[in-house]
Amino acid sequence: MKEPKILITGAFGQLGTALTDALISKYGSDAVVATDLHIREGFSCKTLKLDATDIQALDEVVRQQKITQIYHLAAILSAKGEEKPLQTWDLNNSTFFNVLEVARLNAIKKVFFPSSIAVFGPDARKEHVPHDFALHPTTVYGISKVAGEHWARYYNAKYDLDVRCLRYPGLISYQSLPGGGTTDYAVDIFHKAISGENFVSYLQEDTQLPMLYMDDAIEATLQLMEAPKEAVKTVGYNIQGISFSPKELLEAIQKHIPEFKAAYKPDHRQAIAESWPISLDDRAAQAEWGWKPKYDLAKMTQEMLKQLELKRNNNQKQHA
Repeated sequence: MKEPKILITGAFGQLGTALTDALISKYGSDAVVATDLHIREGFSCKTLKLDATDIQALDEVVRQQKITQIYHLAAILSAKGEEKPLQTWDLNNSTFFNVLEVARLNAIKKVFFPSSIAVFGPDARKEHVPHDFALHPTTVYGISKVAGEHWARYYNAKYDLDVRCLRYPGLISYQSLPGGGTTDYAVDIFHKAISGENFVSYLQEDTQLPMLYMDDAIEATLQLMEAPKEAVKTVGYNIQGISFSPKELLEAIQKHIPEFKAAYKPDHRQAIAESWPISLDDRAAQAEWGWKPKYDLAKMTQEMLKQLELKRNNNQKQHA
């Protein structure tokens, strides 16, 4: 079987950074092309500046690099998207349309589209929400993800284009800072803990949301993309990791850093959080391609603190 040649859009974002490294590790540097609007050093693969709203530029990269798979990660996220709703709708949809059309025209074997818990609405504010629950998003980001899932189904049915999709919960990683999502507090709190600063949460202390440690998110993504086509029966798979509140996360950190403190000053993101599920029913992903998370709250907390402390120490050595 021919080795894949993988294009990643939005490769320098929070998810893109970790996923690009994982794909390089799995397939080798020559198999991966990382692209973004703004590129920087850090990847061992080819990196290219690419505006995914430019379909001709995207098509040229796909043809020149002989791409066989596309992971489309470029997007404006939930909280940031509410500041510029029309721009968010336009960018999130136009880039995905371009990816779908370029994939169709160039006979791309697989496309990955990241959806989100933002596809749900206030009526889904409950536990174990199934993947086929009604979708009533309250943010432009969520609306764009619902539209993306529908377009994925359309291209699958009409053109037999293999588009695969996960609904990510909040993603927690040490590799890079998050990029404007409602669940960002769950990353920022670890940075504050390591730097010795107090933390102010923009969500109420008891607001539970589904989260996923980045290693689990990457594993789920690779599992889905490697599954046989006949095993992939759903567009928009739920994947459940850990559900917790800001207070529960604080208490998990305090087991390692007892003096760490937090305050709670909810802002506009509270309403967004209250429109999302408390936890997800991911039995379809478990049954159809073997999904199972490895990290609980305690294990994730320990690993985040360990990795961020290592990064901090390394940075101090470099600037000494």
